[in-house]
Amino acid sequence: MPNVVPLPDKRCDSEKITINLGPVDLGRVDLLVQDGFYANRTDMIRTAIRNQLATHADEMARSIARQTYELGLIDLDTPTLERSREKGELLSLKVVGLVRIANDVAPDLARDTIHSLTVLGTVQASREVKQALADRIS
Repeated sequence: MPNVVPLPDKRCDSEKITINLGPVDLGRVDLLVQDGFYANRTDMIRTAIRNQLATHADEMARSIARQTYELGLIDLDTPTLERSREKGELLSLKVVGLVRIANDVAPDLARDTIHSLTVLGTVQASREVKQALADRIS
C-alpha cells in the first residue's frame, strides 16, 4: 500500500472552483472586503468554506472512516507500483485529498496495478496514465 501523507491545511497548489452569487450576497462580500475584514473576495470565500468544513469536521471524520477513505496525499511512483505488481496486488484506493501519480509511471504499469481509484479531490497524472485508467477512476 502506498504511503499516505496528511495534507497541511494550507497548500501552495489549489483547485479553481466557480460559484454563482446573487448581487446582494456579492455586495455583502464586497462590503466586508472594502471594510478591511478580508483582503479580497477569494480570501473571504475561502475563509467561509474553511469555517463550514470545521463546523462539520466530526461528521466528515465519521464519513471518511465509514467509507474507508484515506485522508491526505497519496504518491504513486514506479517503484511502488512495481512492488505491487511483483506481489500480485491490485490497488483499490479511496482518497479524500490528492493522488499524485509520478510522471515516470508507464500507462501499462498503472493499468496492471490500479484496480480502482476513487478520489474526492484531485488526481495528478500524465494524460496517458489518466487515459489508461479512465474506466477505473471515479
